[in-house]
Amino acid sequence: MTILLDEGQICAPDMAIDRLCNLITRKDRCFIPAERMREHLVEGNAEALADLAAFRDSWNDMPCDEYMADGGRYRSRRHATLRALPSSHVVYVEPHQPHYQSLSYNNLNGGIARHYQPIAPQVLRGPTMTAILRFCCSIFGRLSPYAHWHIEVHQFRIDAKLAAEGKPTPEGVHRDGVNFVLMLMINRKNVVNGCTQIYDLDKQRIDSFTLTDLFDAAIVNDHHVLHGVTPIVQLDVDQPASRDVLVVTFRKK
Repeated sequence: MTILLDEGQICAPDMAIDRLCNLITRKDRCFIPAERMREHLVEGNAEALADLAAFRDSWNDMPCDEYMADGGRYRSRRHATLRALPSSHVVYVEPHQPHYQSLSYNNLNGGIARHYQPIAPQVLRGPTMTAILRFCCSIFGRLSPYAHWHIEVHQFRIDAKLAAEGKPTPEGVHRDGVNFVLMLMINRKNVVNGCTQIYDLDKQRIDSFTLTDLFDAAIVNDHHVLHGVTPIVQLDVDQPASRDVLVVTFRKK
């Protein structure tokens, strides 16, 4: 059964955040429908998504991921590192640095420092990304109010071409080695599948849902559950086929 926010009631902003935190505490994951997620992002700031068109368009300018140990050429990405103080809604951009996961968390591409091109400054510091990061600080700051946060932001595009599968999580069912993960849908074009699946630590599946619409979101407690996404398949072989997502991770420093 998909764990999601109760859409039957309208809550004040603080109450809605508290309910979301309570749900994540109890269930270790949740799905947030696009309409509800958009409400969170624009709360208190009508201009929060002022650069949304340019934000989405930035996925069209990403280099191929050259670190795919399976030899795949289906993934493009950019990356940024930030930090936040305890219970703060202010994030600070860190000097650009490589992304690293140990082999215990990523047995396909882990074990090496992966140097990705940075997210464009106007995208990283723009109002849409700021609203997304502020939302993350609101949620994860309440769940761990005394934590100093190491934050990583990843833009991913997965391509599916000529009936070949595009793999959003080529490493399979996994944990990211952080505390919390936000997965946010940006765009889907001409593809099927791409189902997000959640597993307990015994690798028993406990939930599944498909992010389809702009701002459909999933949050997981990475200490307590594993996740993976099924491969996407191109529908019309004469048209481009891709899945664009933003992944934000928060790890206690």
